[in-house]
Amino acid sequence: MRAQPLVAVAFAAALTLAGCSSAAPTASQSPSSAASAPAGGAGGDVGVFTWWADGSEKVGLEALEKLFKEKYPNDTFVNLAVAGGAGSNAKAKLAADLQNGNPPDSFQGHAGAELQDYIRADQIEPVNDVITTLGGASVFPQNLLDLLTVQGNIYSVPSNIHRANVVWANPEVLKKAGASAEPADIDAWLADMQKLKDAGVATPLSVGGTWTQLQLFETVLIADLGVDGYTQLFTAQGDWGSDGVKKAVAHYAKLLSYANTASDGDDWPGATDAVINGKAAYNVMGDWAVAQFTLKNKKDGVDYTYFPVPGTKGVFDFLADSFTLPKNAKNPGGSKDWLSLIGSPEGQKAFNLAKGSIPARTDVPSDDFPAYQKTAMASFKSDKIAPSIAHGAAVSQAWNSDMSTAISKFYRSKDQATLVTDLVAAAKKNAV
Repeated sequence: MRAQPLVAVAFAAALTLAGCSSAAPTASQSPSSAASAPAGGAGGDVGVFTWWADGSEKVGLEALEKLFKEKYPNDTFVNLAVAGGAGSNAKAKLAADLQNGNPPDSFQGHAGAELQDYIRADQIEPVNDVITTLGGASVFPQNLLDLLTVQGNIYSVPSNIHRANVVWANPEVLKKAGASAEPADIDAWLADMQKLKDAGVATPLSVGGTWTQLQLFETVLIADLGVDGYTQLFTAQGDWGSDGVKKAVAHYAKLLSYANTASDGDDWPGATDAVINGKAAYNVMGDWAVAQFTLKNKKDGVDYTYFPVPGTKGVFDFLADSFTLPKNAKNPGGSKDWLSLIGSPEGQKAFNLAKGSIPARTDVPSDDFPAYQKTAMASFKSDKIAPSIAHGAAVSQAWNSDMSTAISKFYRSKDQATLVTDLVAAAKKNAV
């Protein structure tokens, strides 16, 4: 019997959602001197490492930098952003800096299991006291805190929330084919794709490279297993060879039969543009896609529509950018100033308005946010929360890499049995 992964207790707690017994950790649980350094204008340089170097992410970071200077005038923000590779270039440099004992004062990571690698390497400190000071479970959903908790500690402060299980659709293309506005489940969605195919739509579903395919697959897993069965996959009781997983693999294979041919390196904007241009009817993409529609001057509800992946209504497949307190940071007090800012109501509003995501806090008014973000904020408060595989909330970086390899191989071979075998092997290798 394999050992439980570090986050297994978090996933088990998440199954009971809000009201469960695992309360947010308290400041007294933070063990180190760095973690107990006070926030409040420590002064000095505060080096913040991200991959937010372009587009709406850069605009969001600039909004935070401006607010940081206003709130902590004694601190000097140092932008350590590294561009390129959808974060892969930044992660490579960060790994080298941490290995060489030269950590930034804070660095960006995906909240959840992706941080296991840094925790196991003893490279980041708990930030329980920061979360508690920011309001803990009174402002951050308890089920989100459960998913962020590793062996009783929280190791990052979420700056935003994205939703991964969103279908973006071209209403004109759907109307011409007589497809429904929102299919009830995967089978109904596949029936609509056949209608589209029969109506002459060459590409009912657009996909990009491997990570976009992994994201699509995780949403099918949620649809077929339900949120509880899905989250159990990441615990010692998880069975990646189950009939439920095999059903999801079969559905996934059928969905790909209605999709375009993509190269491994194809990024998400092209797949979203296919919907915008009417070449495709659907694209499953995180809600950063709304910025692409806005960029092309498309109107919500007129030129595009959106709904949860069929079968996942009432589930919020979440990912979150978050920031850490590295061990042996040169300015831990400045680090805590930064963490306090990005977790504050004003910080979350400024950043998310610019980036297109939603606040992790539930006490930020939705009045100033656009239509899609209003719906996402309402869903985040009421839906069950599931952690994203593709974006680091559910699995470690190593596990993600092995699953990505399996998905890439399947895209070429379409061998369902081999994909199930590869998924079982990835879990056995990494869930320790």
